[in-house]
Amino acid sequence: MNFLHNDLGHLSGGEVVEVNLSNAANVKLMDSSNFSNYRRGGRHEYFGGHVTRSPFRLEVPREGHWHVAVDLGGYAGSVRAGVRVLG
Repeated sequence: MNFLHNDLGHLSGGEVVEVNLSNAANVKLMDSSNFSNYRRGGRHEYFGGHVTRSPFRLEVPREGHWHVAVDLGGYAGSVRAGVRVLG
C-alpha cells in the first residue's frame, strides 16, 4: 500500500495535529505499535478516518510516540499532505 508518513516523535498528549490535504484521503493518527501493524498490512487502531475537508485537526489522546499516515485506501490517484503539531 502506498501512503505518506509523518513521524511526529514523542508527544505529551493534548497537542493538536493539523493535516492539510490536496484532496480527500484517509488520515490515521497512530502510536508506534499500531503504525508498525499498519505498515505490515495488519490490524491497527487509529484516530481520524476519511477526510474530505482541509485543514483537519486531531487531538493527541495520550503521551507516546505518534505517527500520521495518509493514504487513498487503495484507490488510484495521488495526494499531498502537510502535517504540523500545534501547541
